[in-house]
Amino acid sequence: MKIIPGIIFSLITFVLHGQDSLIRKNHPTDTFIVKYLEEVTVSASRIPERLAQSPVSIEKVNNSYLKTSPAFSFFDALENVKGIQMITPSLGFRILNARGFANTTNVRFVQMVDGLDVQSPHIGSPIGSSLGPGDLDVEKVEILPGVASALYGMNSINGLANIFTMDPFSSPGLSFQQKTGIMHFGDADISAKVFSETSLRFAHVISSRLAFKINSTFTKGYDWIANNYTDLNPNANISTGLTGADNPAMDPVNVYGNESSNRRTISLQGKNYVVARTGYLEKEVVNYSLQNIKGDAGLYYKFSEKSSIAWLFHFALLDNVYQRSNRFRLEDYFLQQQGIIFQSKAVQAKLYLNAENTGSSYNLRSMAENIDRSYKTDNGWYNDYTTGFNTAYQAGATIAAAHAQARIFADAGRFEYGTPAFNNTLQALQNVNNWDSGAALRVKASFIQAEAQWNLTETSLRQLKKKTGLEILSGFDHRTYFVSPDGNYFINPVRGKEYQKILYGKTGAFLSVTKSFFSNRLRTGAILRADKNDYFETLFSSRFTIVYSPVQRHNFRIGYQAGYRYPVLFEAYSNVNSGGVKRVGGLRVMSNGIFENAWLQSSITTFQAAVLNDINTNGLSRNAAIEKNKLLLKKNPYSYIRPEHVNTFEAGYKGIFFKGKLFVEADIYISNYRSFIAQANMNVPQTEIGDSIPYYLYDKNKQNPYRMWTNSQTRISNYGFSIGMTCQLSKGYSVRANTSYTKLSKLENEDGLEDGFNTPDWIFNFSITNAAICKNLGAAIGYKWQNSFYWQSFLINGTVPAFSTIDAQLSYTFQRAGVKVKLGGSNLLNHYYYSILGGPQIGGLYYVTLCYGVK
Repeated sequence: MKIIPGIIFSLITFVLHGQDSLIRKNHPTDTFIVKYLEEVTVSASRIPERLAQSPVSIEKVNNSYLKTSPAFSFFDALENVKGIQMITPSLGFRILNARGFANTTNVRFVQMVDGLDVQSPHIGSPIGSSLGPGDLDVEKVEILPGVASALYGMNSINGLANIFTMDPFSSPGLSFQQKTGIMHFGDADISAKVFSETSLRFAHVISSRLAFKINSTFTKGYDWIANNYTDLNPNANISTGLTGADNPAMDPVNVYGNESSNRRTISLQGKNYVVARTGYLEKEVVNYSLQNIKGDAGLYYKFSEKSSIAWLFHFALLDNVYQRSNRFRLEDYFLQQQGIIFQSKAVQAKLYLNAENTGSSYNLRSMAENIDRSYKTDNGWYNDYTTGFNTAYQAGATIAAAHAQARIFADAGRFEYGTPAFNNTLQALQNVNNWDSGAALRVKASFIQAEAQWNLTETSLRQLKKKTGLEILSGFDHRTYFVSPDGNYFINPVRGKEYQKILYGKTGAFLSVTKSFFSNRLRTGAILRADKNDYFETLFSSRFTIVYSPVQRHNFRIGYQAGYRYPVLFEAYSNVNSGGVKRVGGLRVMSNGIFENAWLQSSITTFQAAVLNDINTNGLSRNAAIEKNKLLLKKNPYSYIRPEHVNTFEAGYKGIFFKGKLFVEADIYISNYRSFIAQANMNVPQTEIGDSIPYYLYDKNKQNPYRMWTNSQTRISNYGFSIGMTCQLSKGYSVRANTSYTKLSKLENEDGLEDGFNTPDWIFNFSITNAAICKNLGAAIGYKWQNSFYWQSFLINGTVPAFSTIDAQLSYTFQRAGVKVKLGGSNLLNHYYYSILGGPQIGGLYYVTLCYGVK
């Protein structure tokens, strides 16, 4: 099977170097990039403007680029856009980010489709591309790396992607696409698997005023496997010399049920040992079968050429793997969006509803630990472990061998993977909505958003623009979240109303003023935005920009932006019992009294390790060791959650050279963050007597552990730049290359609580494409490289190794039949890599795509 990547790579190489025998007429290319630079973009200012004069960094990806890209799908192609980082928690979930601080939920980056936010309500961010359009309906994508909250509010402080779909009036007809691929070549865990994706689009113009369209995509496959077995707790028993495979407190990354809440310190033959329950491999407690069904419909009516109204409906039904601080199996997870959009030259108004139902989804960690507890309680297991150890030790076994025999004895009767008892228990726990005793994720949440904007210079103030070059845009938005409390993940904090719906809302408004000087060579802009959240005072965001275009082909810009991020639902209101740890939202209404009486878990861990070492190596009694080390304990310094803040200075350039054949763009920025919203582990002792607190904090059974949403005290600066170029060569060849550099530069008042930067310093992309090497034959090849970087999350901290990938495709169009066939490979050389820690290894995917009716 390894021959397949080599064959495809050889074909691409032959085609790209076989120009002499496959020559077509040399069409002029002098104006191609000039036209691209003059294209209109709307996302940067929420009104149409030339791409060249965008006041902020914006990356525009048009339909022709998406069709010729060697990436597997349009969403995958966004990974190669300048300044964009993409992470892969699952084959079905790929997450966009820009300028650092990436994570698998990524609530700092907004994803929109036709201007409607497609986020999951309770998570507060899009779940990959699940609710977005399929390949057949994408017209273009506009990406704003960096702060966009002055215009868009909410959580767009790392960036925003706006996906525009095709207008049924201008793109009617039937189109069909079938992708069939093979993956998991050389996978140590499983044999090769088939991947399939079927897409259909139908658009019809009923009259000059009325049209509709329907899209559907059905995806089926077998997900990438998470198989990182690095021990997260290697030094737990270093004081007794039990390390490596002999460590009875091992905690491999993708093994669940042996985490900190499933460990105890037990006294055996005069020594204290940290021991964990056995747990299960991730692949034993999750079904990696992937099935995603998504679709959308739209009805469009034109009042005139300049005004229209549309009703839109999107839905997605997911069976997939998803990753946050834990990993989840999503089953029958349903997302939907319904919206109405009105637009004219002066007014745009939107009203839409997003709703989700998590169906039969479950938490993999809770599943593993509660399968273990289903056959034997923790107390029973540790009692049996003690008995087994003592028996083996008294029979002459070494310490390490006695621990191994103790585990075998305690695991007697354990449910083995694949047996009826195991399968029945897993199915039962999937429906128990309490993570201390089950694993179910049962959330029903929704939000409704109303927004409108007025381009005042297109109304009665039109003459003002002609006389002064002044443009004025104003707008407002309101969003209210609705959560149905489930008794586990969310509860209503109002006493007596625990199961009544939670409401959580925000209202905002902005005013944008732009002034042009010197025949439009100089454009200045200012935006001021005010937002009021139910639990916070009014906050103001701003943007100030200058764009200078001395000639049409060269454009320079500088700008300053400041923005806020409010806590999303699960940061504000969560109330989860998870393996003995209570995760609580940071609003005072949810967590009143916890912060004031808590001690940092990190200091408790250090304190317990020091006490253990003094008992085992220095011969101190338990009480003496506690008294000696009690000053290691640190009181919790954090408090109730506040909005997160960022301000950014940036500059950029767009230019055209060599008679329109070379387009160059670059940007540079520096950002300052404060009040990072993050999580802190802290424990509350079950006593208020000061002298007793250290003794309670040494005993796991005498303290209540919490994971609290709060704010980091660290002030952070990061900076970076990106450079990209597109070059049109002879005979229709197009070369694209870009590189980006992102660096965490400065930490003040560092407390270790700031979100992980989780971003490689360097990312490099390069591609060569030609849609028509000869009459009907096209090809593309792309290369990506990124360097290693440090990944920080609650699941795992560590270094993600550097990796590089090659994507390639050959396409042939049968003109008379209107059919296009594409043969390609993603990660062509099948070099498995991690894009994040805790997530899966990603290998090659080789596919054939059949398209009908695609222009």
